[in-house]
Amino acid sequence: MNLDELLKEYSELELQLADPAVHADQSRARTLGRRYSQLTPIVATYRELETARDDLTAARELAGEDEGFAAEAAEIEERIPKLEERLKHLLIPRDPNDDKDIIMEIKAGEGGEESALFAGDLLRMYLRYAERIGWKTEIIDSQPSDLGGYKDVTVAIKAKGDEGVWSRLKFEGGVHRVQRVPVTESQGRIHTSAAGVLVYPEAEEVEVQIDPNDLRIDVYRSSGPGGQSVNTTDSAVRITHLPTGVVVSCQNEKSQLQNKESALRILRARLLAVAQEQADAAAQAERKSQVRTVDRSERVRTYNFPENRISDHRVGFKAYNLDQVLDGELNAVTQSLIDAEMAEKLAQHS
Repeated sequence: MNLDELLKEYSELELQLADPAVHADQSRARTLGRRYSQLTPIVATYRELETARDDLTAARELAGEDEGFAAEAAEIEERIPKLEERLKHLLIPRDPNDDKDIIMEIKAGEGGEESALFAGDLLRMYLRYAERIGWKTEIIDSQPSDLGGYKDVTVAIKAKGDEGVWSRLKFEGGVHRVQRVPVTESQGRIHTSAAGVLVYPEAEEVEVQIDPNDLRIDVYRSSGPGGQSVNTTDSAVRITHLPTGVVVSCQNEKSQLQNKESALRILRARLLAVAQEQADAAAQAERKSQVRTVDRSERVRTYNFPENRISDHRVGFKAYNLDQVLDGELNAVTQSLIDAEMAEKLAQHS
């Protein structure tokens, strides 16, 4: 969509949002309001640029009569390229999921109990990061390990402001590797283990329609660390989506109905991700080359405790404040990935 079309769409949105009838449908009003918020910085920058260009023309015409206008013209000339560059950035197509909340799954991988403890460290890191920003978090499901880590844990993270969670955490998906002396190691040797992180934009019910006939629902008793039963009723739920083979289990809640609702919530997010991955793959097949700087499918990051170092292998980010990062100071890491994505998009549209 070009700039003229965006300006026209913005004007139409202003008219629609001024209509009281639109606000009778809260879902539609939210959708229109979200789009209006997305376009506002583009329109504001465009208008500022047009005003600057008009002011420059006027200042140049008056400069012959008053030297003060010559200085003003020079100042405006310096400002215009910055506005043009800002508008260029704003016009780059956005990720359509950037405004969405997310569902994140953290899974212990190679390394046994140490991997489960690291999965717990990652969970705390993301919870602390969300707390710092003011996001709301909710543990949807978890399978604790014997020493206090997690074999598997699923958390929903919701934004309270305009910036969606997906825009900042979408690159967290992948294999996260840790290098440290495990609590189970008696000889002080450094071990390497890993945990996997999966990130999905949370899907609304209208985005993913699930046919109840496509589901197989099994119920069983919840289990805790070591496999012991923690419930006397069959409250845990396992849902299998037959067309895709996607399986989701939930056991955190005491109610079977609540566990079913949580499982369906995760299932919708996974199915939306599958559909989008298929669409992305089709689009990429048409391109002759693909920049892989922020490919989320590879081993993404290493957490080295002896050196207090964190390294993101996709963009070459490295810092020696691992203790602070694990306490939720993730901004520098996530920003390096956002900047890499922006650079990639600029290269594609230049």
